[in-house]
Amino acid sequence: MSATDPKVLVFQHIRIEHPGVFRDFLRGDGVEWRAVELDAGEPIPDLGGYDALWVMGGPMDVWEDDLHPWLEAERAAIREAVLERKLPFLGFCLGHQLLAQALGGEVGPAAEPEIGIFDVELTEAGRASPLFEGVSATHACLQWHGAEVLRPPAGARVLAASPACAVQALGVGGHAFSIQYHVEITERTVREWGAVPAYGQALERALGTDALARFEADASAGMAGFNCNARRIYDNFMQVVQRAGSVSGEIAGRRALSAR
Repeated sequence: MSATDPKVLVFQHIRIEHPGVFRDFLRGDGVEWRAVELDAGEPIPDLGGYDALWVMGGPMDVWEDDLHPWLEAERAAIREAVLERKLPFLGFCLGHQLLAQALGGEVGPAAEPEIGIFDVELTEAGRASPLFEGVSATHACLQWHGAEVLRPPAGARVLAASPACAVQALGVGGHAFSIQYHVEITERTVREWGAVPAYGQALERALGTDALARFEADASAGMAGFNCNARRIYDNFMQVVQRAGSVSGEIAGRRALSAR
């Protein structure tokens, strides 16, 4: 483990689905991070060199091992990180589903795919969770998913829900968290993702052939709020990393100096 700054390992499943606005936060804090592009065949490194693991979204489904054989190794790495190493973990969309599946939960097609801007509601466990401290109990977010967690893993806490999806966020222990919706988005996200065939087709099925421009406008209108929540969630997660003993107070010290 790092004695000073944290090192964050990021699993990506498509080049354009990266940490988004979280990259700005990492850069501002001077946090080192490394993305591993699993869909491009990049190998998973030794987790011992990292202080946190983030798993991003992607157009594939968690059950498509025949098309994406690296999913098996990714699930094994998630189990090692969360169960064996107790590494602070944050999953987004596909990463949320992979956490649930890797730990024994069930993931399947959603009865009602969510694509657009929707409200989610924190559960009692979510309102008490360190990940959502300072985040409104009901908040708008960007959704783009056709699969969902049908059954959480044993011992996991459901932290958020929506009318169409009962498991919008999960907590495992005090160190592992995952979110079905997207908090990492930027002004470029909707247009970039709309160019991905699987995402574009899902968007058209849900909202019509002219939906991309409307979706992009809706996302832009809510971007300030989305990014504000992203900042809170990032800060809360990095506090979890610090409490886990992975880092010193280096980040807090740098921020105090920069505020003078």
